[in-house]
Amino acid sequence: MSAVFHNIYNFFDKYFSIPNIYISDIVEIIIITIAVYYIILWFRKSRAWVLMKGLILLFIFMFIASVFHLTTVLWIMNKALSVGIIAMVIIFQPELRRALEALGRRNKLFQVFRFAGPTYEERFSDKTLDNILTATKELAKTKTGALIVIQQDFDLIEFVETGIRLDAKVTSQLLINIFEKNTPLHDGAVIIDGDEIVAATCYLPMSENFSLSKELGTRHRAAVGLSEIADCLVIVVSEETGTISLARDGELTRFVDQPTITSELLKSQDKEMVKGSKIFKKGSDRDVEEQ
Repeated sequence: MSAVFHNIYNFFDKYFSIPNIYISDIVEIIIITIAVYYIILWFRKSRAWVLMKGLILLFIFMFIASVFHLTTVLWIMNKALSVGIIAMVIIFQPELRRALEALGRRNKLFQVFRFAGPTYEERFSDKTLDNILTATKELAKTKTGALIVIQQDFDLIEFVETGIRLDAKVTSQLLINIFEKNTPLHDGAVIIDGDEIVAATCYLPMSENFSLSKELGTRHRAAVGLSEIADCLVIVVSEETGTISLARDGELTRFVDQPTITSELLKSQDKEMVKGSKIFKKGSDRDVEEQ
């Protein structure tokens, strides 16, 4: 029994010994804590959450093996972990890429280099926004299935190439006509970049998120699948019920109303006025001065 307690003491002494703490150490602890918090949030929104639970069980098993001094088991597990880290990077490459892209999109550092005159910068015009809203409302009213992708910062060329190029101006009539039943272009997704419908009948990757409702069809799973790996807004109109759903950042919001769609489209439009060394958000009384 004393040998067991001695092994427990050695385990905690090796992995949990407390060194001398300085101010720089406290700062590092705070930074690492914040980083771990956001990493856990990212894990919970991706398939990596299942992996994380498995790793927790693995570390518990390692602790038990260390307590009972199971050297062979510990050696095998250490070797497996060294290979497992590389395998994890390969397996979860799409999730890691998405996380880095999200980090880059939130970085405002490059706004310092904006010196243009007074201009409105936006991904698409108000007219395009109104046309998308009108088309979505009419498609839902007639229970016409639709899958509309609004591109943002992420280039969707690999998915555009799976469809038929249109390069046509966005109008509500064209969107409605594309998704009309029994027409050549109704099957698949429409991808909108700026004020143009770039392509139709595009194939999107299916989500492997097991938490999605079993009643959801391929349109909804494709919408979530694309939003998991790309920065975009996907509008889905159900052919069975006529309800509208939105997919963004791997999350699906169902049964949305017109004000919600408008709000999300405005967020995707990302309109802001740049004047000299200042950036003014449209509709805001505040301005942000660049240093």
